[in-house]
Amino acid sequence: MLNNPVWASLAGPQACFAEAAGDAARYLPEISPFCALRDPGDPAGWRDLATLTDVALLTGPSITPLAGWETESVMHGQQMIGQSMTGVDDPEAVRLTEHDVPEMLELVARAQPGPFRKRTVDLGGYLGIRDSSGRLVAMAGERFRMPGWAEVSAVCTDPEFRGQGLGARLTMAVAAGILARGELPFLHVVSDNDDAIRLYERLGFEHSGEVVFASFRHSGRG
Repeated sequence: MLNNPVWASLAGPQACFAEAAGDAARYLPEISPFCALRDPGDPAGWRDLATLTDVALLTGPSITPLAGWETESVMHGQQMIGQSMTGVDDPEAVRLTEHDVPEMLELVARAQPGPFRKRTVDLGGYLGIRDSSGRLVAMAGERFRMPGWAEVSAVCTDPEFRGQGLGARLTMAVAAGILARGELPFLHVVSDNDDAIRLYERLGFEHSGEVVFASFRHSGRG
């Protein structure tokens, strides 16, 4: 499942957030841009994907588009798992809900953690830290969720508040919630983000493999 987490999520615990067609699926557009194929090497899945969308963001160890799809961008990353870690609750972390979405979107615009949309919060587990004035300055939550595993995602801190360990605290607090359910946390990090990789290693995450985040566009010529 860790090699194809989006499919395992959309075909499993997060099926309620999915649009599916045969061997392809995607999150509802207002939740996430990620799509998935049951088997990226099967032409049938790519044909099914074309009935859902013309632009697809996929992730996995490696992805080679088949006829009719063109690669738009590729980002290399690392997948890390927390099989032996212990999470830590944070007394200052507050639960974030749909009422907090405008502030969350503003924080995302400042911190640029990656894809986050107006209903991403529905995926659950979002926690935030506010400053003395009540402004949201850091957050983290969950994204992909498959049997036995949940992904820590959208870890971000306002640039003015970086260096205070807020991201680490929230990562551990989100992990604590995942572990409390009897699941294991995992996450993804861009390969050239050395500072984040070292941080996650200190928190107890271990490398499980290399992944790519790749965007493809259907050309209609396949």
